[in-house]
Amino acid sequence: MTKLSVNINKIATIRNARGGMLPNVTLAAQRCEQFGADGITVHPRPDGRHITYTDVREIKPLVTTEFNIEGYPNSSFLDLVKEVKPHQVTLVPDAPDAITSNAGWDTIKYESMLADIISDLKSCGIRTSIFVDTELKHIEGAAKINTDRIELYTESYATEFLLDKFSAIAPFIEAAKLAHKSGLGINAGHDLNLENLAFFASNISNLDEVSIGHALISDALYLGLEETIKQYKNCLK
Repeated sequence: MTKLSVNINKIATIRNARGGMLPNVTLAAQRCEQFGADGITVHPRPDGRHITYTDVREIKPLVTTEFNIEGYPNSSFLDLVKEVKPHQVTLVPDAPDAITSNAGWDTIKYESMLADIISDLKSCGIRTSIFVDTELKHIEGAAKINTDRIELYTESYATEFLLDKFSAIAPFIEAAKLAHKSGLGINAGHDLNLENLAFFASNISNLDEVSIGHALISDALYLGLEETIKQYKNCLK
């Protein structure tokens, strides 16, 4: 079954809005796992506006499932992940001031840079994934630079889902087919939610993992964290 990795950035956002330790980010990570999450995702950004580097260091020894760290591969980020050694690093092409991830890598333009970084991370025993759109040339480029997985950037699917879900899913089906044929593992994330997740997961073959944060944490405000994770997991069955 496709694994659910819960992105806990938004919990840190709430904490940082007030200062102090509430809500407790490390406790939230543990509760997510206790309630059935298959992994924990964090995305520390340079300005520390949600998950901080300190959070990352404190969460790592507590995770009993799988720990995924997302981020733009600048020197401080790479130093952090090589120190912490998560199970997976997901590289995203975010600008420092990006509110959220909003594009996939151009794996042709950045081929040399990404290949060197991926080689370095893999030599440390860290599985690598890179954020990509559905352009087939970028999938081919991902295979060429020897990443372990790709993470399909699903904003366009989520945006178009209510208009025509079959049209919305079509490019992702083709991208996933090519990725699998090329020997790449397949993750997905961005704006997946209880309304569109089941259709996505049922149509994308060989989907290893989805990473979901904003929608899941928002739903937890109404449903509770345990029930929310249960419902998201049910979408992946």
